[in-house]
Amino acid sequence: MPSVGIVSPQHHHFDQPLDLACGRTLPSYDLVYETYGQLNADNSNAILICHALSGHHHAAGKHHEDDKNPGWWDAYIGPGKPIDTNDFFVVSLNNLGGCHGSTGPTSINPDTGKPWGSDFPPLRCRDWVNSQYQLMQLLQIEQWAAIIGGSLGGMQAMRWSLMYPECVRHCAVIASAMKLSTQNIAFNEVARQAIVSDPEFHDGHYLEHNTLPKQGLRLARMVGHITYLSEDGMKEKFGRELKAGSLDLGHSDEAEFQIESYLRYQGDSFSTTFDANSYILMTKALDMFDLANDYGDDPVTAFQGALCDYLIVSFTTDWRFAPQRSREIVNAMIAAHKPVSYAEIDASFGHDAFLIPHRRYETVLRNYLQRIVKENTPVEHKPCA
Repeated sequence: MPSVGIVSPQHHHFDQPLDLACGRTLPSYDLVYETYGQLNADNSNAILICHALSGHHHAAGKHHEDDKNPGWWDAYIGPGKPIDTNDFFVVSLNNLGGCHGSTGPTSINPDTGKPWGSDFPPLRCRDWVNSQYQLMQLLQIEQWAAIIGGSLGGMQAMRWSLMYPECVRHCAVIASAMKLSTQNIAFNEVARQAIVSDPEFHDGHYLEHNTLPKQGLRLARMVGHITYLSEDGMKEKFGRELKAGSLDLGHSDEAEFQIESYLRYQGDSFSTTFDANSYILMTKALDMFDLANDYGDDPVTAFQGALCDYLIVSFTTDWRFAPQRSREIVNAMIAAHKPVSYAEIDASFGHDAFLIPHRRYETVLRNYLQRIVKENTPVEHKPCA
């Protein structure tokens, strides 16, 4: 399938202050984003991609010919793909608090002239939505044809539909939930403790000490990665295959399983490409997300103000954001009399399934988006921007 080809990130500095949910204000901030496809004449074909915990602005294509790492959702965005760039103008950004160009803990604090580190303000999903709204205005988009998000991105997409209902025509929530389970919060806390226990963490000001808490971030990623997979998926991919050593009697060399090697590789790679403070900030934003909290803990009330159509997708082996959590979303939307489509995909890849090519999943997403293409009147409610 064709790719969007070579793409370049774009950067914008926002001078206007951004009031945050924590009560603090960012006097100014930067956002890095990428776009794919062309905005049509009436600016009605724009799709916002909201990414998961470790994703960022690079969602499709390559940055250069020899780039071995295409965008994180390259299988789904491009000409002829489910999110078809022949039809849609697609926007993906690195969220505030990230570590790939947008303002975050590794940026310079204008008050001190030093990296923010752990002094960077805590963020909520609504802060990301508000900053994305500023980007929407910059791009002169009055209404998103759709907002699509997986996992943490799905939380942002739902928050968009409640905070700016007139700005969203369709909302696709994939492998997500209205709030984290106790078990999910527990996994996140173990990951954070791995980071802050690293002697190189220095209370989050490691950059001032010219070091990085790599070991802690490595362990955090290994813990997280296990939860993104399913037991069957791990068994199918790695089994009990050995990378080194032997299980036979008479061998003294320590055996190393393939899964051990894989997790170490993932952890090592992540510890050099992601920022520890960003990881802490984003996992806390995940923990704090509670869609119905502002609505008397009633999700039906929460969705009553929404104006968009919804697509909800879950995966059978996703135990971190299990199908039951998606069905809770669907049931609340139905009770709130909102148009919603739901697909439960039989896939063996666990939570990661939403990023992996899968024929039925692709068909569901493609058919839903082609329905948007066929809409004759894209803006039925008052534009918000």
